[in-house]
Amino acid sequence: MNTTQRPFKPLIALAFLAASASMWWSAPAQAVRLKEIAAVQGVRNNQLMGYGLVVGLDGTGDQTTQTPFTAQSVNAMLQQMGITVPTGTAMQLKNVAAVLVTATLPPFAQPGQAIDVNVSSMGNAKSLRGGTLIATPLKGADGQVYALAQGNLIIGGAGASAGGSKVQINHLSAGRIPEGATVERGVPTPWLQGSVIQYDLQSDDFNTAREVANAINRAKGANTAEAISGRSIRVSLPTQPGERVAFMADLENLSIEQAIPAARVIINARTGSIVLNQAVTIGPCAVAHGNLSVTINATPVISQPSPLSQGQTVVTEKADIKINQEPGSLIQMPAGTRLTDVVKALNALGANPQDLIAILQAMKSAGALKAELEVI
Repeated sequence: MNTTQRPFKPLIALAFLAASASMWWSAPAQAVRLKEIAAVQGVRNNQLMGYGLVVGLDGTGDQTTQTPFTAQSVNAMLQQMGITVPTGTAMQLKNVAAVLVTATLPPFAQPGQAIDVNVSSMGNAKSLRGGTLIATPLKGADGQVYALAQGNLIIGGAGASAGGSKVQINHLSAGRIPEGATVERGVPTPWLQGSVIQYDLQSDDFNTAREVANAINRAKGANTAEAISGRSIRVSLPTQPGERVAFMADLENLSIEQAIPAARVIINARTGSIVLNQAVTIGPCAVAHGNLSVTINATPVISQPSPLSQGQTVVTEKADIKINQEPGSLIQMPAGTRLTDVVKALNALGANPQDLIAILQAMKSAGALKAELEVI
């Protein structure tokens, strides 16, 4: 007998940190440093990318019959070294792999400085363990070379195979070279190109922009900063470079009273995760929620033909399907003005996160949930 039970609602309820939520709500605003909520426009990381070859592999490189670009890259490299491969030669390379090299160029990086690089296989190499990346130029979005990468790879995995069996720990087709690239060119920044800079907030909020401008003006004098939108604040800089560094060091450590954000509920429908921020409230409503389960019992049935009938024995299944729906009581949910009240009301339903997703959507449609629903 094959029995399959598909419950639609487990008995586990969504749990929240109510004590922490109560502490969060008690504070009308949150004090944070300016560097944690804003960044200077134009002072940012830049992504670099390059195509290269990893050599010295122990027979775990690309199969060149399936990845012809690896053989083409080797030919191009050998030609630069004055070695000509006869036309039509089929190279069976086992110790070479074509890779994509990526790196992040930090702001204010100067020629000669070292940065880390990531190396990832592009073909069908089995492993990059023990390989060496040969000189690979790294280009930016403008096509210019900003760094040159080369070095021995560090692979955080291991593996072995024999007789059709294979054992592997972690990932073998991607690795990292600490300080494996040397910066060849810096990226210009607006740091010394004008008399003003612009701070951009991570999220648009007019109250936070006003608080940032007021905090800068209190610390550096009136009319030093001006909020020009809900996300941007324009700041006047000193004229000397040394004074600018000290000026910015003071600004980024200013304490900003960040206002309570807009009420929002984040729902991840794939994992069933639900996150409510401290501003979420609910209005009075009533919710009914019950259990629904489907039970399927499959019993094998053998049909035996009569003697001398030249029939065949047939095996079939008899399925017995039962649907059980438990009555759900109508629960009155009082108005909740704090996150702890919202948590208690939702836990009183006895619903799991997957059920709460539907309940929260229904509460939003009914106008009882005072928050914005965002599905990620």
